[in-house]
Amino acid sequence: METLEKIRKAYTEYVLEHGKQPVSVFQFAKKLKLSEPEFYTHYPSFDGIEADIWLTFFEEAKNTVETDPTSQHYSVREKLLAFYYTWIELLKSQRSFVVYSFGRLKGMEQGVRGRRLHGEWRVIQNTQVVKPFKEAFFDYARDLLAEGRESKEVEPRPFITDRYPDALWGQTLYLLDFWVRDVSKNFEKTDTAIEKSVNTAFDLIGRSPLDTLFDFAKFMYQNK
Repeated sequence: METLEKIRKAYTEYVLEHGKQPVSVFQFAKKLKLSEPEFYTHYPSFDGIEADIWLTFFEEAKNTVETDPTSQHYSVREKLLAFYYTWIELLKSQRSFVVYSFGRLKGMEQGVRGRRLHGEWRVIQNTQVVKPFKEAFFDYARDLLAEGRESKEVEPRPFITDRYPDALWGQTLYLLDFWVRDVSKNFEKTDTAIEKSVNTAFDLIGRSPLDTLFDFAKFMYQNK
């Protein structure tokens, strides 16, 4: 087992057994028969381990979908659906850790400011633990949206097109929160939430009758 995997596995087991991060890097590294400097060559902190785990979940889901030969024929909408379904399946394999980590991130806001949902999302989006995952997701979303513009699945709109990646990131956090709270058999309600949220998103960012009306109004104005 390589050192990175060894550290991640030991950290995951520790937080699940104790409900909190280790007291110190020194003690944690010592139990793994690593020196403290050796630990820091791999991770800057315990939060760095969690950030790596969240990023790994994303990368594995993305790579799984992209290397599936059938995905080459998917629409952009279908690619995003496949990503979310695959991502949630991967999260299931470590649900206890995901619930712990996600709850800890939300708890940061409640502990510091005592606010509810809106503030929690802000902290979750800005914390260093989620930052690598968020940045990688934004790159992925921009690529999908660019492909969608070429296939006419995504309608460019003045002033709001640049906000589409933010909307998809917000959708991702919503689905994560929904899955963490889902108590339905085999998380069936999460599957429904994925389908409905993605379809709604593409109905909104795709071409609509309002776009047709706007084009007609623009034509009339330019040719009056």
